[in-house]
Amino acid sequence: MRIVGIDVGSTTVKAVVTEEGEVLWRDYQRHNTRQAEKLHEFLGRMEAEAGLTPDEDLVFLTGSGAGLTAPMVGGKLIQEVVAVAAAVEKLHPDVRFVSEIGGEDMKTIFFTESGAGKTKQVYMQSACSGGTGTFIEKTARKLRIPAEELADMPYDGMSLHKVSSKCGIFAETDANTLLKGGVPVGEIIASLFEAVVYQNLATLTKGNTPQPEVLLLGGPNLFFRGLQQAWRHHLANLWEERGVTLPEGLTVADVIRVPEEALYYAALGCVEIGRGEAEGIGRYTGSGKLRWWIDEGQHEAKAKEGGKALARGADDIRRFEAEYRGSGAAGPATAKPAPKAAREPEPLFIGCDFGSTTAKAVVLSASGDMRFTTYVQSRGNPIEDAKSLFRDIHLSGVEDVAGLALTGYGKDLLKDILGADIGVVETVAHAKSALDIFPEADVICDVGGTDVKIMILRQGTVADFRLNSQCSSGNGAFLQGVAERYGIELEDYAAKAFEAKSMPSLAMGCGVFLQSDIVNQQRKGWSAEEIMASLAAVLPMNVWIYAGQLQNLRAAGRRFVLQGGTHRNMAVVKAQVDFIKAKVPEAEVIIHPHSGEAGAIGAALCAREAWDPDRPSRFAGFARIEALNYRSTTSEDTVCTWCAVNCKRAFIDVEVTGAEGRAWSKVPLEPGWERVISGNSCPKGLVEDANEMRVVKEEMEEQRRAYPNLGEVVRETAFRRAVVRG
Repeated sequence: MRIVGIDVGSTTVKAVVTEEGEVLWRDYQRHNTRQAEKLHEFLGRMEAEAGLTPDEDLVFLTGSGAGLTAPMVGGKLIQEVVAVAAAVEKLHPDVRFVSEIGGEDMKTIFFTESGAGKTKQVYMQSACSGGTGTFIEKTARKLRIPAEELADMPYDGMSLHKVSSKCGIFAETDANTLLKGGVPVGEIIASLFEAVVYQNLATLTKGNTPQPEVLLLGGPNLFFRGLQQAWRHHLANLWEERGVTLPEGLTVADVIRVPEEALYYAALGCVEIGRGEAEGIGRYTGSGKLRWWIDEGQHEAKAKEGGKALARGADDIRRFEAEYRGSGAAGPATAKPAPKAAREPEPLFIGCDFGSTTAKAVVLSASGDMRFTTYVQSRGNPIEDAKSLFRDIHLSGVEDVAGLALTGYGKDLLKDILGADIGVVETVAHAKSALDIFPEADVICDVGGTDVKIMILRQGTVADFRLNSQCSSGNGAFLQGVAERYGIELEDYAAKAFEAKSMPSLAMGCGVFLQSDIVNQQRKGWSAEEIMASLAAVLPMNVWIYAGQLQNLRAAGRRFVLQGGTHRNMAVVKAQVDFIKAKVPEAEVIIHPHSGEAGAIGAALCAREAWDPDRPSRFAGFARIEALNYRSTTSEDTVCTWCAVNCKRAFIDVEVTGAEGRAWSKVPLEPGWERVISGNSCPKGLVEDANEMRVVKEEMEEQRRAYPNLGEVVRETAFRRAVVRG
């Protein structure tokens, strides 16, 4: 008789087939949200390849997807921790602490000797992705690190930086900030490993001390060499701090073990428990009921529980796309020149928007013709992003530049290096761009990669402004992260979402809770396409109500402009238009014709306004930008000590002719180099030390003497008594 153990997890399915204690067959695969389908596939393979026979053999299941599927195949459900503990006690009787990290959950188990044997204390985290495998993989995808490279990246010997350990979404933001500050990718990944171990030890031990021996289980602990190193480093320090003695003759490496079968311990535990079950328990009944559920049952259940789809059918989608496609929501832009007929000699102005996830540039003529646009995913290094943009612009045939303006997160960092004439605040750039195409607009809604901006206009000026940059709810990066997790290209998001015939109801609000809600809906059988449709549907509520705090949308106005890269996604546009018109039936909704490049267009318009034909542009030139030589340093010597936060800054040094250098710095800089400091959380972080602070203060005092604050002068002199001299 064969006994089968199956772990239907949040991201993968693992299974083993045993007979007389020997493993005959095993495999694990990602299910891409289709737990039931992958389980059905595994059962078919086990029947064909390992001789699994209905009504004869036994099946025991565990994992997040087992509660629904186990009864359909006659199997018995085993609680995850019970299964893992059973396997550990059988295979490793000396182990006293277990950490298992899965795709979207974590668990720790303490084994303590007692008079009756062993007691077990169990702690789990399954409501948030922080500290899990998804936490690592999602951030690594954002950093464009291949899986095979990620697996071999080290922790030992790497400089570490602060990365949020409590939330995968916040960790992404931290990683992006570090990357833009010039921190090497290897150090960011090592910091992620640090965050994962810290999260496990800080929240899942509840003050208890893990005792040797230690067993590390689950895919992340098995596959990521750097994560294993982080565990050994922290546990060694913890044991030294708390006076824990290792068994005689053993080293830290000896007592922290990662078995080759680390993926399969829950499945092996199911088999171990199954051996002791009563006759007939867990008898495999075949996969027929599971097949019915996949083909019919789940659709009936979802139809009762879920809501309607984004569109009422193919005709509805066609009508919508006929009205809105081509109006700025057509997908990622690439470098594209204007028609040659429009290329008449006249001054050209460049606007660049260095955003959190993308970099954009446009070339405008003095008459307002758009000569060229380019839109690229950020490489995380603003200087490399700038090189890429200006390389594309130069290749398009642009030679002479009358003015350059920058906006976005990277404007202050790059203004002097690129020779920009002006730096434009993001809200000004976006408002300028929207009003250029729709002067009568009442509301501008810009949804970017990591923030949401809502501008309420009165008579062409911004009367009210709402910004959400501290929460991932409603932004484009969250949607992109979910699509990547399901292996779907961002360009295909809308097409997949429109395939859904119904969709689950996701909760409006915090992105962390939204992530948990997605996991729960996935466990109920909702597919990737249906979840993506629901994400698009809930985005307007997160934008207008949660982020914008606009309960009465009608009071904001009736003429709306939607822009920002997220509005390239037609599923998002459909949800936005439906939401706005449901609240304001007479609303006029316009999608910016270049929604992703709106900020760059606004910057270019500002450069054109500031143009003085008699004053040459500060633009550094294409050759100089292409030849920019730079280096980045992040170390203990770059840490800011002005306050207790101790920001671990990055010094990005760029070779610039005539620059004075910084021979006095802790990180000396020779003449001919200019330093840009990033990674600081306040303006003080732009100053290296007390000597430089004195120089800054002297400059400020000189400015104050030249341009006194008249209010202060009045307060000091208005009531001063005149001195009468005889």
